[in-house]
Amino acid sequence: MEKPAYSITVNGTGKHKIEVDKPGAFAGLLNGVAFACDVIEQKPGSFHVLRNNRSYLVEVLETEAGGKSVLLKVNGRKYRVDLSDKYDDLLRSLGMDNLGGHKVNELKAPMPGLVLDVLVKEGSVVNKGDALVVLEAMKMENILKSPTDGSVKRVSVKKGTAVEKNQLLMEFA
Repeated sequence: MEKPAYSITVNGTGKHKIEVDKPGAFAGLLNGVAFACDVIEQKPGSFHVLRNNRSYLVEVLETEAGGKSVLLKVNGRKYRVDLSDKYDDLLRSLGMDNLGGHKVNELKAPMPGLVLDVLVKEGSVVNKGDALVVLEAMKMENILKSPTDGSVKRVSVKKGTAVEKNQLLMEFA
């Protein structure tokens, strides 16, 4: 079984490769060299770490980006640690690493089909995941959900409209 492997960047510089024995383990390889440490959680977000006979007090000050970036305070010094796995590296190599940060302001048909129902109207306030349109495609009903929080700026289709793949269905403000 392949060990989980990650790339770690500390304070935006220097990339380190870490392979852990198993998820949540405190032993493995750091830049190809074996490491092990003992970790004791003192309270939520505060840990006592022993490594190579040295003691560290580690506090988690903040986490971002789905837990893949953390601000740590280690013995009084702050460190920004960014973590990426092979999938993050693949997305970055394909130029797809920042797609989640873009504001989505359109809903397009994912496939050709027939609009069975439009569940919102212009001016409606919607939350990410709210049902917007019922689209029949290949004899199946598909509920298209809001990709963003916001309000409906324009509805481009009506009940009974046949649509093509990537046809604009609605815009968001």
